[in-house]
Amino acid sequence: MLTLTPVITVSYEVKSAFLFLSALEFAVGILTNAFIFLVNFWDVVRRQPLSNCDLILLSLSLTRLFLHGLLFLDALELIYFQQMKDPLSLSYQVIIMLWMITNQAGLWLTTCLSLLYCSKIVRFSHTILLCLASWISRKVPQMLLGAMFFSSICTLLCLGDFFSRPDFAFTTMLFINNTEPNLQIAELNFYHSFIFCILGSIPPFLLFLVSSGVLIVSLGRHMRTMKVKTKDSCDPSLEAHIKALRSLVSFFCLYVVSFCAALISVPLLMLWHNKIGVMICVGILAACPSIHAAILISSNAKLRRAVETTLLWVQSSLKVRADHKADPRTPDLC
Repeated sequence: MLTLTPVITVSYEVKSAFLFLSALEFAVGILTNAFIFLVNFWDVVRRQPLSNCDLILLSLSLTRLFLHGLLFLDALELIYFQQMKDPLSLSYQVIIMLWMITNQAGLWLTTCLSLLYCSKIVRFSHTILLCLASWISRKVPQMLLGAMFFSSICTLLCLGDFFSRPDFAFTTMLFINNTEPNLQIAELNFYHSFIFCILGSIPPFLLFLVSSGVLIVSLGRHMRTMKVKTKDSCDPSLEAHIKALRSLVSFFCLYVVSFCAALISVPLLMLWHNKIGVMICVGILAACPSIHAAILISSNAKLRRAVETTLLWVQSSLKVRADHKADPRTPDLC
């Protein structure tokens, strides 16, 4: 069996570096996802219709704002309260369970985005697939409600398994009675709830893989057709394929990395008691959604225009202030 040297306590320098990194990742995650949310929410305020893609991005960014808040709370709990020599505190367990549930909701929303890309870009030849693609394009709000419904069911099941166990009150007492057999029982109960939440992520992940695979096959078929018919590189359909796949493939890679980090963090917590390893896993978990949000911004024309407008506004504001300071004859209005 793989054994690691326990790192129960860490130095003040390591804690400070981890706190700084966590605060930086929290700020970047909040900034990128809040930007996506505000750009699309501003259209709602101005009563302009949102596209199906914008509606999904609005929901996804809101979910990830909550996700980054949970991860930052996780980092603070790990630094100041959770000691590796102690059993997992109930507050730390609750934060991890809420993270699992929120991450699962984000997976459902990204699956909706993948299905939308597939219905808009892929040219189906079969009648049933054409009808399905048309239904997805027209029923995105209902699809989002369905995704949230299934996510809510998984949430209730996970929380019910976590809080409504027959031995939950007994498990709480086990944390008070700090003995080795009792702690093992409490840790096994938490591990069971953790695996139970992971199982709820299988259906949306399979749907995501299927729709992304269809996009990849469609891209290959389209590129073969382009080689036969024309050599024009400026093909809107090809660009749409590439942008969609860039968002989806990057999400797949980042999701697998974050899933592995979450899975590894559990034995690091309960078996190996390696606090530095857990800190590294938490840092990876916080970085992945921020990176994907930046990729979504770069792949979306509306968000790119909003970034350019914001940068131009900041540049003009700085220029006005510089001109105001450089010219002493400018009257002071204050």
